[in-house]
Amino acid sequence: MRHPDAPAPGELLGAHYGQCFGCGGDQPHGLHLEARAGEGVSLTAEFTVQPAHQGAPGLAHGGVLTSALDETLGSLNWLLRTIAVTGRLETDFVRPVPVGTTLYLEAEVTAVAGRKIYSTATGRVGGPDGPVAVRADALFIEVKVDHFVDHGRQEEIQAAMNDPDQVRRARAFEVNP
Repeated sequence: MRHPDAPAPGELLGAHYGQCFGCGGDQPHGLHLEARAGEGVSLTAEFTVQPAHQGAPGLAHGGVLTSALDETLGSLNWLLRTIAVTGRLETDFVRPVPVGTTLYLEAEVTAVAGRKIYSTATGRVGGPDGPVAVRADALFIEVKVDHFVDHGRQEEIQAAMNDPDQVRRARAFEVNP
């Protein structure tokens, strides 16, 4: 169930961490993915494929598309107010995504069982109702903040933990960096 303190439907979630490749504004070649809370435990997101995101000439790299799906699915955890990391991500590539294309993503949590959070996402081209280009199913595992403290780079962990903005501080540790 959606946490009572989760952002309201339609609210922009914002970056969970400035250096995040998926949503961070401080990453010059990042996706700069923007996600909005939906109804229940769902959200919408979008990003535009840039030349730095190419695999084959003029087409988005599959790993970049997978990153967009992972970021979108990971953002669902903010609606649960749960710290979780990607345990499994299965991606289907349905059609090519050209550079300059905006990918419209929808994601929702499908089940929660103990520490396991199951979710699914779809990415479309040409608009929110356009043809499906990519889709994914994921399993996220709830973790304690110690997961990041024990495995992250100490100076960046400390900077995030010292952030005076309590919400930004909590969000820095919401998905696997």
